[in-house]
Amino acid sequence: MTENGQHEHHEQHGPHAPHAPHGPHAPQAPQGPTASGAIARRSLIATGAATALTLGTVSFANAAPGGTAGGGRPDETRVVRGTLPPGAPDFVYLPVEVPHGVRELAVSYAYEKASVPAGTQNNALDIGIFDERGTALGGAGFRGWSGGARTEFFLRADDATPGYLRGPVRAGTWHIALGPYTVAPQGLPYTVTVTLKYGAAGTTPAPVYPPPRAKGRGRAWYRGDCHLHSVHSDGGRTPAEIAALARAAGLDFINTSEHNTTSGHRAWQGLWGDDLLIMTGEEITTRNGHVVALGTEPGRFVDWRYRARDNRFGHFAREVRAAGGLVVPAHPHATCVGCGWKFGFGDADAVEVWNGPYTPDDEVTLLEWDNSLVVSARSGRPWLPAMGNSDAHRDPDRVGGPQTVVLADDLSTRAIQAGLKAGRSYVAESAALSLSFGVSGARGAHAGIGERLRAAPDELVTARLEVTGAPGCTVAFVTDQGTVYSVALPASGTGTASWQTTAARAAYIRAEVRHAPTTPTFPGPMAALTNPIFLTPAP
Repeated sequence: MTENGQHEHHEQHGPHAPHAPHGPHAPQAPQGPTASGAIARRSLIATGAATALTLGTVSFANAAPGGTAGGGRPDETRVVRGTLPPGAPDFVYLPVEVPHGVRELAVSYAYEKASVPAGTQNNALDIGIFDERGTALGGAGFRGWSGGARTEFFLRADDATPGYLRGPVRAGTWHIALGPYTVAPQGLPYTVTVTLKYGAAGTTPAPVYPPPRAKGRGRAWYRGDCHLHSVHSDGGRTPAEIAALARAAGLDFINTSEHNTTSGHRAWQGLWGDDLLIMTGEEITTRNGHVVALGTEPGRFVDWRYRARDNRFGHFAREVRAAGGLVVPAHPHATCVGCGWKFGFGDADAVEVWNGPYTPDDEVTLLEWDNSLVVSARSGRPWLPAMGNSDAHRDPDRVGGPQTVVLADDLSTRAIQAGLKAGRSYVAESAALSLSFGVSGARGAHAGIGERLRAAPDELVTARLEVTGAPGCTVAFVTDQGTVYSVALPASGTGTASWQTTAARAAYIRAEVRHAPTTPTFPGPMAALTNPIFLTPAP
């Protein structure tokens, strides 16, 4: 693949040099002395993941000599203009030679939308940055990513734009990472403005991360939401606002999951407490699906720059686990560009079957997950637990809608992860809804959610579900034969349902609580669902 666009550099010096216009619809680059020409250095390289293009280097010709602190020097700005063609690689790197004595690096960018026919994707351009340690897959040089959520950012020792990692701006070749998510047939014209501010570097405060344990209630059912976004990616809420909403929603734990960045891990100081466990993670947002890294070590970054065809997901799933996290594919059948899950589920620890308000996408994911239970039951292979999260970004998105309720030994990251991975959990639309589900054999054996009951093939076993907080809903029991029994709850929404079967007739039983249908021939929206209880025929 070749890159046939052009780019221009022009220089501006002094503290009042203008920046590029902001916003995705900005039509022009800043005006001033220009020098047009072909890209100074073109190379299409394989990074071990998706292909990437490296543009010509941006240099600051009047840089201070090595070792100079740069104090008192005016800001310097360079502007790059170019056009990315249709078929551009996933990542385009713009090298920037950063001299000694830089206190702050600031970047702004803009790109043009095109006039496209109906049904054609328009231009969308993401942005991030890697420091002098390079762009190699694995992220040693990673310093931040904002995707398409911001048009400008800065980094310095003591502070950085949300989404970016504070730290010194060391001398060397940095790389601005452009991600042409979609490119219109006419191409994607872009403008990138880089400003260096000179002076003493300052100091970087030590990060303060959430503790791995809260007081809790011992072994109990704990409610959580593990897929949330703040201003550290494309969310509109601050961490303080999310913590307040989590408490109001009756949650005991949350997991931070910003897109492709760990900058938010240090943003929760003072927001945790005996009543709220804050786990750190990441939403690894690839071009072939998103995965929540749940409960990774604070500050541990996991790369996202690969596609399913690159055969790299297994490696990075292991990276998530090495960082102490769980691998949870998110909204596998979402219809947004790049959201559909293409990596398979062999490396997953759980799957998000319910994401935000219940939609047909979730129904498809639920059916796919249920089919996987049938395969696991017949083959004896491990099964994949289900969970649900809000994926809340901003008002009116509801934190804790839905939420996963997990049986854990205590309110700690490791205990919550253990409960989720074992499937000792159910999903509810809110804290107003609670349930208890178990299966008992005629000989006194009992199993709860996520467990296995051994019974003679013809021994009667009784499934029993107790529900509160579900007015107007219907309860159903689902096995490998499909929905086998359903009954309406009393008008109060509190009631009990029971049903009998044998291990010869049902490989597993799980429960659903649904609202009345809103569309003819389509099931009603989900109010709650459980992980299965497996029935194993005993000799």
